[in-house]
Amino acid sequence: MNTAALSLFFAAFVAFSATQMLLSKRPGGTRGLPGTPGMLAAGGVVGLLSGLLGAGGGFVSIPFMTWCSVRIHNAVATSAALGFPIALAGTAANIYYGWHEPDLPAGALGYVWLPGLALVVVASMSVAPLGARLAHRLPVAKLKRVFAGIFYLLAAYMLWKAVQH
Repeated sequence: MNTAALSLFFAAFVAFSATQMLLSKRPGGTRGLPGTPGMLAAGGVVGLLSGLLGAGGGFVSIPFMTWCSVRIHNAVATSAALGFPIALAGTAANIYYGWHEPDLPAGALGYVWLPGLALVVVASMSVAPLGARLAHRLPVAKLKRVFAGIFYLLAAYMLWKAVQH
C-alpha cells in the first residue's frame, strides 16, 4: 500500500474526528450503536486500522462510539478494554509474519522486539489505573478536549509521516 496516501487518509480522519469531538458535533436525532452485523463491521474496521497503524484502536473506536451517542466515559472505558485483544491479535500477527525474516535484532520474536514489548507492558499496566481514575474525574467537556488534543497530535504525526515519504 502507498504509505504516504495511507498516512494522509488517517491524518485527515483523525483530525476530522478530533474536530467533531472538540466542537461537540453530534449526529441529528439520537443514534444508538448498530446491531450485531454493524458492530462486527465496526470491529473489523477498528481491527484493520489498528493493525495497519500499530495503534490500540482508540482513535477510531472512541469517535465511533461517541458518534453513536455513547457517553465519553463509557467510550473511553470500552476502548481501554478493547486494547488488550487488539494488541494480542496484532502481536501474534507480527510474530507470525516476521517469523522467518532474516537480520532481525537480538531479542526479536518475528517483528516483535521482546525487550521493548516488556517495557511497554510494564509501563502501560503501571499507569493505566491512574489514567482510568483521571478519566472518570474529569468533566465531559474537559475529557473531550483532552482526547481531541491527543487526536490532533496523532493527526500531526501522521501528516508528518506522509510528508516524509
